[in-house]
Amino acid sequence: MNLIRLKPKLITLASILMVLSGCAQVADVAGYDTQTLNASAAKSYSQMMGEARANGEIETNTPVAKRVRTVFQRLVPYANKANQTGVPFDWQLNVIRNEEPNAFAMPGGKMVVYTGIVNRLNLSDDEIAAIIGHEMTHALQEHSKKAAGQQILTNVALEVGSSALKSKTGASANDMKIYKDVLSQYGLNLPFSRHQESQADAGGLRLMAQAGYDPNAAVTVWEKMNKVMGNNNSTSLLSTHPSNDARIKALKKMLPEVLPVYEQAKQNNLTMQKPRISQSKNTQGSGARKGITKKKSRS
Repeated sequence: MNLIRLKPKLITLASILMVLSGCAQVADVAGYDTQTLNASAAKSYSQMMGEARANGEIETNTPVAKRVRTVFQRLVPYANKANQTGVPFDWQLNVIRNEEPNAFAMPGGKMVVYTGIVNRLNLSDDEIAAIIGHEMTHALQEHSKKAAGQQILTNVALEVGSSALKSKTGASANDMKIYKDVLSQYGLNLPFSRHQESQADAGGLRLMAQAGYDPNAAVTVWEKMNKVMGNNNSTSLLSTHPSNDARIKALKKMLPEVLPVYEQAKQNNLTMQKPRISQSKNTQGSGARKGITKKKSRS
């Protein structure tokens, strides 16, 4: 749709919203292509980690940090296989000492896990995998890129929409500001939509199953979140995240699909971990038995 050729009075909010399905393409045209975003995120991540390191906030050798990094490394090969962006990711993860129960992934696979989410929820390794897999999927699905494109369209929609509304209603400038704030907050510029959060839940569930982590743990994460943080049912309509109960219900519906993947991965891991008797040991054992036989024959 060419907005420049349309007269403002003919542009409705509904017609603008129809454009939002192409957010990723808009981001590409505006210079927020995958490679650019990944490079920009890597620079920001480096600066962020530099500050955290200077403040002594990065954990490396603590039990929590070791557990988180072990889970992360086990998930990376499957995240690489799932990458459909056309640009390889340089996955990096740091554990930050912070009591906030949070974790996030930036474009290109730059990740942070706060100690608070592990400690406050008392997460198992399987539950840590659910958190990391979820955040990895945000990066793999380029949700930040789509949000950038959506914000560009938001700015166009707000300007055109408020202009059309003012011409038809004679609303004041103050009314326009309220209109922009409401439309921006509840319609267009939330960072990750509920659909994208659900998409990250589903993708994370598959990644953890492929890596041999129990998908049931994705359910228990949100059950724990309910106990510690409370369910966000009252605000789910206007929230970027589905309610915890809604997530639990959706994840349980997906379990039959991913449990066989988990069982197969677990079996593969067990096979790889079985000790192998070396050929040299077999030879030594055989020789010893022969020696004993010969000795007995000479007596």
